[in-house]
Amino acid sequence: MRARVLAHSARLRDTPPGPGYKWVALSNTTLGVLIATMDASIVIISLPAIFRGIGLDPLAAGNIGYLLWMILGYLLVSAVLVVVLGRLGDMFGRVRIYNLGFLIFAGASIALSLDPFRAGAGALWLILWRVVQAFGGSMLTANSAAILTDAFPARQRGMALGINQITALAGQFLGLLAGGLLAAVDWRAVFWVSVPISVTGTIWSYLSLRETATGARGRVDWLGNLTFASGAGILLAAITYGIQPYGGHATGWSSPWVLAGLCGGVFLLLVFCLVETRVAEPMFHLPLFKVRAFAAGNLAALLTAIARGGLQFMLIIWLQGIWLPLHGYDFEDTPLWAGIFMLPLTLGFLIAGPVSGYLSDRFGARVFSTAGLLLVAASFLGLLALPVDFDYGLFAALLLLSGLGQGMFSSPNTSSIMGSVPPRHRGVASGMRSTFQNSGTALSIGVFFSLMVSGLASRLPATLSSGLRANGVPAPTAHEVASLPPVSTLFATFLGDNPIGHLLGSGGTLDQLTAAQRATLTGHTFFPELVSGPFHHGLGIVFGVAAGMALVSALASALRGGHEGAEEDNRRDGPERIAPDRPARTSS
Repeated sequence: MRARVLAHSARLRDTPPGPGYKWVALSNTTLGVLIATMDASIVIISLPAIFRGIGLDPLAAGNIGYLLWMILGYLLVSAVLVVVLGRLGDMFGRVRIYNLGFLIFAGASIALSLDPFRAGAGALWLILWRVVQAFGGSMLTANSAAILTDAFPARQRGMALGINQITALAGQFLGLLAGGLLAAVDWRAVFWVSVPISVTGTIWSYLSLRETATGARGRVDWLGNLTFASGAGILLAAITYGIQPYGGHATGWSSPWVLAGLCGGVFLLLVFCLVETRVAEPMFHLPLFKVRAFAAGNLAALLTAIARGGLQFMLIIWLQGIWLPLHGYDFEDTPLWAGIFMLPLTLGFLIAGPVSGYLSDRFGARVFSTAGLLLVAASFLGLLALPVDFDYGLFAALLLLSGLGQGMFSSPNTSSIMGSVPPRHRGVASGMRSTFQNSGTALSIGVFFSLMVSGLASRLPATLSSGLRANGVPAPTAHEVASLPPVSTLFATFLGDNPIGHLLGSGGTLDQLTAAQRATLTGHTFFPELVSGPFHHGLGIVFGVAAGMALVSALASALRGGHEGAEEDNRRDGPERIAPDRPARTSS
């Protein structure tokens, strides 16, 4: 069957695309980025069911690494490889690399759902196949925007890229909801759901997509690939280990290995930049940063991705660890309900993205992207002002505002970035754009978890120790529990587990207390009320930094100026100056 599909695909390459091809490209690439981004977040909510299914306690000593790499392995691969795969798309065909990505993604999805092992071996199987799945997903995300930019005329490009981009961002939040729903059925269902979608997408892409741009054959920049992949990988891995406790410290930023990783990663990335200025055919086309729209758009995208990732994780912890238990939800049910209560954020994306993309085609990207980021900053400040036990109506309104703002920003910003580069560089430009966005998501975990842990470390131990002793827990045990790294408490809430029950249950302490004391300590309100003060202190730091990042992003967006290269589709292969911040006019 695969041979027939490939033969049909070869015949398509010899047939010029019809007027409806652009919609085929839009629907297929939108499906591709949706499933790729959903799988980046689907395990976050479903981690409790996954680890219970393979018989592993992720919070036990030595197992936190499994937990982190289940989340971050996918993100690290996505951040490191998208620019490489975008460059390969420029060289060998964007559709060819995209189709291969769908095939790899489908195969990895099948392998994930068939995990034959348990405990640590089962976790390693899932982590390794998640890495393979991320490789396929990176092929999809790295080339989807370039395929659409080739297929659509400039006057419709913002709308097409807007739908594609907002679907990708919405996929991150839809993954949270899907993970909660599917984990309630069976932990393997979290991976099963990707199988029919990715298999269908693979067959469809091979049968329908075709190259509409001429690939620029050339040599692979092996040294650039090696230094970039090594530098970015080491840097992001060091940040991952930086949020884990080290020695007597709440975080690992003082670890020699973490410090060496940070310095070594930065050094290799500097070497990469030097290499790219010396090779004839670089994988990372640095002169593109001379185009103000490209440079400013990517800077804004990076900072916004960091802020958005921080928002996602902090909201999950806030809802699962405090607000939902205070309102009577069992800890085991909080992952699902957290996904449901965050739906206004996704709704905002889905409303604003296509609309702002369409309008930016007519009126330019700068106004919409800048105004959207200002709305995002306002939503962060609004969340900062909320009490820990908030009124949901106001909370939902702020999430909707944030989703609308991010939707207003993302579509025009993507269109501006992709429209600012010559056609021969669109694959690598798409990869560079995805690299900044994916790196921002990976960085957000290290940045915001560190900020939150630092905020908790100053207040949580004393609060936790006094609260436990007041309810009959022996002073040595209370001190021992309070001395545990705050990251363990965060991960317990993150996993939908009763933190006090988890921390005291394994040592038999709960069995030594009265029934009334056990009921109080493991009830819905004890832990949330106990940590609400320290948590709100940490939350203030997190949302304050996120609001600052959104404002800097808004400034970068406002300064994007005009852009080059948007009117070159069928005439030539070099940059062209067009009127500042006004969409190019082309025929269909």
